[in-house]
Amino acid sequence: MFGFIGKRLFQMVPILLGITVITFAVVHLAPGNPVEVQTAMSLKTSAEAQANLKKLYGLDKPLTTQYVDWLGRFAKLDFGKSFTDGRDVLEKISERIPVTLTINVLSLILILIAALPIGIISATKRYSLFDKISTVLVFIGFSTPTFWLALLLMIFFGVQLGVLPISGIQSIDVSGLGPLGRLADWGRHLILPVFVSGFGGIAGLSRYSRSSMLEAIRQDYVRTARAKGLPEGQVIWRHALRNALLPIVTIIGLSVPGLIGGSVIFETIFSIPGMGQLYYQSIMSRDYPTIMGILVIFAVLTQIGNLIADISYGLVDPRIRLGGAR
Repeated sequence: MFGFIGKRLFQMVPILLGITVITFAVVHLAPGNPVEVQTAMSLKTSAEAQANLKKLYGLDKPLTTQYVDWLGRFAKLDFGKSFTDGRDVLEKISERIPVTLTINVLSLILILIAALPIGIISATKRYSLFDKISTVLVFIGFSTPTFWLALLLMIFFGVQLGVLPISGIQSIDVSGLGPLGRLADWGRHLILPVFVSGFGGIAGLSRYSRSSMLEAIRQDYVRTARAKGLPEGQVIWRHALRNALLPIVTIIGLSVPGLIGGSVIFETIFSIPGMGQLYYQSIMSRDYPTIMGILVIFAVLTQIGNLIADISYGLVDPRIRLGGAR
């Protein structure tokens, strides 16, 4: 298992390098540049001033030279300075990443808690009323756009009922609250973002869980377990579920990029000071160093999520552990 983990960690390096090459080229070849954005509102900016700004930012060099310079700084964990405020990019990201990670972890927990039982019960009670209702709700979840759902929930719970906040992660008067009050206030602010982030994942994973569980309970070992007189609960939860978890773990690993990418949408809608909001603001201002820093962090988090999924294979299926030990 340790050899497998080491091999995957080694493979992450060229993958990450390839991601940086592609993203760097796409970001810099996109229409507009920081100088145009910063001088767009000033009609008196001369061509010489624009040229000086390009030289200051290093944008007067060939694209390959700019990438080599960036890669040299990245090797030292230096993402450079932001074009918008001159702050260190890594410092700006470190302020935002805890919020984004917290929301994504809570969303993933919500997905697992809700989707797995729905899928398993739907499979074991196929064509029942519960299965039919859950199927309808799942299709609704698949077809509902995230931004539209977020706006509906904000209007209903925030504006009409006034029971949940619709922006930020804490209230203005939070300084006057005690520790428990601050925790409760923080939790109230996260209810809508976490639900919106995990809503689509619940729909998808519940369907995959149902399909995988249906495949598992048709196998011969399940029939054998039932023929031996084992309780139905033990047959389902101990024998069938463990073998059905392998494709489910794969889907969970693949859902990590979607959760991280979705942060850009719901953090912007709910005005949450996370990496998603910072990424959107950086794109609008063509802040190349910040954009590259966030994309690299997203790529690393995605690869870590896939690595955790691969490690989970061995925990779920003993055959993988035994095969790796030979």
